[in-house]
Amino acid sequence: MDKMRKTSTEESLNFIRQSLKSEEMDHLEGTHFEESWPHVFVTLGASGDLAKKKIYPTLWWLFRDNLLPKTTTFFGYARTNMTVKQLREKCHQYMNVKPDQEERYEEFWRLNHYVSGMYDSQKGFEVLNEELKKHEKGYKNTNRLFYLALPPSVFENVTVHIRNVCMGESGWTRVIIEKPFGRDAITSQQLSDHLASLFTEEQIYRIDHYLGKEMVQNLMTLRFGNRIFNPTWNRENVASVQITFKEPFGTQGRGGYFDEFGIIRDVMQNHLLQILSLVAMEKPASCHPDDIRDEKVKVLKCMKPLELENVVLGQYVGNPEASDPEARLGYLDDPTVPAGSNTPTYAMAVLKINNERWDGVPFILRCGKALNERKAEVRIQYQDVPGDIFDGKAKRNELVIRVQPGEALYIKMMTKSPGITFDMEETELDLTYGHRYKDLKLPDAYERLILDVFCGSQMHFVRSDELSEAWRIFTPLLHRIENEKIQPIPYTYGSRGPKEADKMARTNNFVYSGSYKWIKP
Repeated sequence: MDKMRKTSTEESLNFIRQSLKSEEMDHLEGTHFEESWPHVFVTLGASGDLAKKKIYPTLWWLFRDNLLPKTTTFFGYARTNMTVKQLREKCHQYMNVKPDQEERYEEFWRLNHYVSGMYDSQKGFEVLNEELKKHEKGYKNTNRLFYLALPPSVFENVTVHIRNVCMGESGWTRVIIEKPFGRDAITSQQLSDHLASLFTEEQIYRIDHYLGKEMVQNLMTLRFGNRIFNPTWNRENVASVQITFKEPFGTQGRGGYFDEFGIIRDVMQNHLLQILSLVAMEKPASCHPDDIRDEKVKVLKCMKPLELENVVLGQYVGNPEASDPEARLGYLDDPTVPAGSNTPTYAMAVLKINNERWDGVPFILRCGKALNERKAEVRIQYQDVPGDIFDGKAKRNELVIRVQPGEALYIKMMTKSPGITFDMEETELDLTYGHRYKDLKLPDAYERLILDVFCGSQMHFVRSDELSEAWRIFTPLLHRIENEKIQPIPYTYGSRGPKEADKMARTNNFVYSGSYKWIKP
């Protein structure tokens, strides 16, 4: 195991592949793929922001590290009429190419092709299919992946054309879909029904990149691979759970897009709720993807729809004293945001899980833009020590799982201060990945997830019934905010958010003392 920690991502995966017998590999999700068959990866929306900033860089990194099947070819499809050379120029600044990788980089782009066509016409997809067939000629089996890096408005047309024209004649076809998966329960169900009429659930990969984060994936091992944690993971020991996502910047001129969705749809209903389900679920029967997703769905079914009384909504305003010009501007100062918009840029919600393990424990979800720091973490706060003999000096224990930046896992605990006096102080048992695993490169979330699609593992993708339950919980709140035009509370750019949120956290058994100082290793 120590050897694997020191190897690169490529060496780690090769170690797994080579050390498994072929008959064992057939029973392991996400550890292998068929090397000898052609694989075609098609990026629909290849000229867009998501493709150039995330999809193409990810494909290059996977190709660079020899993690993809040797037979993989890449196709881009979009309305824009351009060449592969022009596509390469658009993507280049995001590809992170080192001087000694130039030859490999040229090889990657030689495997790329581009087809221009409309999304609402079948003709372009017929041309695409003919191009795909040219690269599959002579093979008995071929596999196709389609990544929909597209706005939701064209999902239905594009998926119909894929089904009618572009399905592989042999081998498998898989479709990757980006959020948002609808705007509410009704539109999400319509999309799910539409996809179900075209593809099987095994062919659909609803991607939530937060499920590819190292520390999110570590939750399973942390909970069910350690005797020390699982016995305390219940209402008798846990006072509250806080799941936080904070960004230190505003909409950065993209407020028009953000205003269509708001912070709840953008972050809370998907990323944070997915993390909550992993924190709270019961032990699955196995590590098989459907066993894990079954338990996540059970947790969501134990939660009532969110009420406005259990939510704090905020919208950032400019800080006139800030040195950064952007920080002087509020959300409504963004010219792309509709005048008088009540779209929240901050939200805190308190959810309860009505089951034997978690009855009465508040799960506090908190997310926002233009806050004081960049941070995503899970903070499990334990109950106060009963029978206190230290005159209230002991602070609560906390287990903190930091997702970003700088992956870490640490436990806050009380210890005697060094020296003659019998004082006590807060300290930590600390596993900071950058310190413990200095020479290990952690893969990007998209790298993990796209590789999972090649391998056929749906463990870290959202199933249709998960999605349905998530929207059931949030839809009534979202409709009420919109129909009653609920006004968010103003908070200053660069602050911790509305003070009302801190008050709500306190009333839900989360104690913030402010006395703890984390010392970087």
